[in-house]
Amino acid sequence: MKIRFMVSVFFVLLLSNAFSAPSDAEDHRGNPQDIFRPPQRIVSLVPAVTEELFLLGMGDSIVGVTVYCQRPPEAQVKEKVGTVIDANVEKIIELSPDLVIASPLSGRRQTRKLQRLAINVEVFDEAVDFKGLCENFLRLSRLVKKEEEGRKVIREAKRDLKSISESLGASSSPRVFVQIGANPLFTAKGESFINDLVERARGINIAKDATNGIFSREEVIERNPDIILIATMGIIAEKEKEVWLRYQEINAVNKGRIFTIDSNRVCSPTPVSFVDTVKELVELFHGEQ
Repeated sequence: MKIRFMVSVFFVLLLSNAFSAPSDAEDHRGNPQDIFRPPQRIVSLVPAVTEELFLLGMGDSIVGVTVYCQRPPEAQVKEKVGTVIDANVEKIIELSPDLVIASPLSGRRQTRKLQRLAINVEVFDEAVDFKGLCENFLRLSRLVKKEEEGRKVIREAKRDLKSISESLGASSSPRVFVQIGANPLFTAKGESFINDLVERARGINIAKDATNGIFSREEVIERNPDIILIATMGIIAEKEKEVWLRYQEINAVNKGRIFTIDSNRVCSPTPVSFVDTVKELVELFHGEQ
């Protein structure tokens, strides 16, 4: 009887602690914070995360972004706190954020300084495929207390990708070269968003086996792609198209299948923009030729 009583007391105390855990913490200025509510003042140092926050309905909570955070258009009017790799720590502190989201590219010195001031800094590793992208997006949705919304976005994206795959059936797979840099000529290797995009659109990345992404035009000529994709680089993209036109021995050039694509969408996607880009590539790869 005594043992049963002690066990009962233990569980009462356990439940009491679980439901009476402190709901308040203090920010770097000593102001109380409710750990159960979504962050109210977010600084995003990652362009894709900025876009994802808007997807999750957290746009109004964003108080600072980098100069590279251009999507959606609403992000362009947010306070600028520097670049992805060189954030202005003083500016961030002035904004009194309760959450700063960074990436491995963010300056370690800056992020450590923010952490020393008791500012919550969450570093998101770079994903290299759709699976990793969804894992990061789900983590973000939990962080801002929007897990249900995040899971819904992921479910719909996966459903759309499955539908795309089924619609392609036994379509042939064109050989594709994706150019993402000009000097030197730079491409997408196997472990990359771009490779995943190409393969999901039923294409073959001719540079999948590249070790560091640097490619020569001679290698492109030798591998003879059916399609050349140039990531948007402003006027450079148009100049690069002119350069490729000199190489009529390449199938892609001979058949007029050189296209430009949005570098933001292919290099820094969200689950939604990833699917949109796959759809765009499917049209380029398998549409009317």
